[in-house]
Amino acid sequence: MSEIAATTTVHEAYAFACMRCGHGWEQAYEIEHHVDASNNAFVVYKADGERVPSPLSTPTCANCGGHVVRIMRAGRVSTAQQLLQNRRPADDIADAATDVRERKAEAVAATAAPGGEHHWHLADLLHPFHRK
Repeated sequence: MSEIAATTTVHEAYAFACMRCGHGWEQAYEIEHHVDASNNAFVVYKADGERVPSPLSTPTCANCGGHVVRIMRAGRVSTAQQLLQNRRPADDIADAATDVRERKAEAVAATAAPGGEHHWHLADLLHPFHRK
C-alpha cells in the first residue's frame, strides 16, 4: 500500500479543561486532509509530529484520565495560568484582611440591636450574595 500525500494541511490549536479534576492544557495540531485511492476523503491529526486521534472526538485528561473535557479556543488556558502566576501574594493577604473586617462588622451589627432584636432590611439578607 503506498502512502497518500496530503492534499491540504491546516494548523489549529485548542485549549482543554478537565471537568473532573480541573487540569487545563493546550495543544497545537496539524490537520491533514487526504483523499484515498477510492476517492474517499479522510483526515489525519498530528500533534508534535505524531499521529493522534481527533481531539474533538473523545479527549482524555492526561492528569486524571477523565473524558469529560471542555474544548475551547486556543489561548484560554494559557491566559488563565498567566493571570494566576501574576497574582501577588499581597493581593491574597489584602483580600483576607477585608474578609475579616467584614465578618467583624457583621458580628458587631448583629449584637448591637437592643434586646437582641434586629430589624432586617433587604440589603442585610442579600449581603452574603454580594460579589466583590
